[in-house]
Amino acid sequence: MSNDKQTNLYWKKNILYLALLLGVWFIVSYGFSIVFANSLNSVKIGGFKLGFWFAQQGSIYIYLVLIAIYVFLMNRLDKEFNVEEK
Repeated sequence: MSNDKQTNLYWKKNILYLALLLGVWFIVSYGFSIVFANSLNSVKIGGFKLGFWFAQQGSIYIYLVLIAIYVFLMNRLDKEFNVEEK
């Protein structure tokens, strides 16, 4: 495979990962915290309504998990295309 094709494939996969993770980020931060907050408030976590929990704390935890997933995926992608840091 030529270098240009490899570079294009690398960036296609990278953009796919970003799009999927940003989609999750959008659903959690906008959907769960704002749009579906009233529906989620019927469930409680630690005495707090779930909609409130997502708006105040849950989104932050999800963001941290998304960062960890992105690091894992990018390290794997870098190894696949032999561009990892040494």
